[in-house]
Formats: sequence, C-alpha cells, structure tokens
Amino acid sequence: MILSDQRILEEIEKGTIKLDPYDRDCLGSNSYDVHLGKWLATYKEHILDAKKHNEIDYFEIPEDGFVLYPHIFYLGVTEEYTETHAHVPFLEGKSSTGRLGIDIHATAGKGDVGFCGHWTLEISVKQPVKVYKGMPIGQLIYFPVEGDIEVKYNEKKNAKYSHQKNMPVESMMWKNKF
Repeated sequence: MILSDQRILEEIEKGTIKLDPYDRDCLGSNSYDVHLGKWLATYKEHILDAKKHNEIDYFEIPEDGFVLYPHIFYLGVTEEYTETHAHVPFLEGKSSTGRLGIDIHATAGKGDVGFCGHWTLEISVKQPVKVYKGMPIGQLIYFPVEGDIEVKYNEKKNAKYSHQKNMPVESMMWKNKF
C-alpha cells in the first residue's frame, strides 16, 4: 500500500517524514517530486574495482545546464534533504524524465526506515540530454512498514550512506567484507 497525499501530509505534520526544502506544489496524489541538485560527479577511473575505494570528481551544473552523454555514468544528488522515520521510501523517476531517456537510479531506488540525507542518483542517459539544477528529476513514494523496527538505518553502526550531504556519494562497496 502506498501513502496518499493526505497521509503524506499527516506524516509530515507528525515529523515521521521530513522534506527540506518542502513545497506543497510538489506533492502529488501519492508521491512527492524531488529535484536535481547542483552537483554531479563521475568516477576518476574507467575500470572500477568493487574491492577498492573508487574516487569521484565533482562538478557543478552551470546555470545554462549541462549535457549528459551515453556511456558515461553520472552520480547526482537530490536538492531535497529527506528523513523517513516510520515508512520505506522509494525513489522513482518521473515519466517526463524517462521520456527524455534519463534513468535516475541503476538499482538503488529503495531507502530504509531511518534514512536521513540527500539521495544520490545513479544517472545514465540513452542519448545526449541537457539537464539543469533544480529540474524535477524523480518522485518519492512511501510504503508503510509491517511490524516494529529493531534498528533504524540512521542508528546502524555500519550504515554507509547515512546523513548524505548535498553532494553525490560514491560506492562504498569496498567497506563490505567479501
């Protein structure tokens, strides 16, 4: 079951969902629109190693936009800082974004109860497309959780992506033991 607009508003009032900045016009019937932040990043190396820390280069999207190209993997970030303390948030692309050939996440669309931060976007495109800081890029939908949560994500000692800032965060796969 997905939360409705009225239920999302109730949860915002209770403080179990936080969105900053919040704009009532971004609330859909059962989702909240999020926007592309001003920072993008790409990996420094062409070959990534899952067992090593793969560093990234950051760059700011100019006011007149930035062209994304196919075969380059970009990390972006949402303009919005979010907190979700009682629901499972899912980030999906908007249909208008998809119709431009922009994918905003490779596999990581689900958040965890207790996630606090800006969402890192895993961006790829089908053809060259110009993007802009502040453009609508995705939407958050919220699902209720069945049962009690033992430890929220933001309380886990090994939470690799807790409290993400307003800049993209590279993969932390190398912190796993394998």
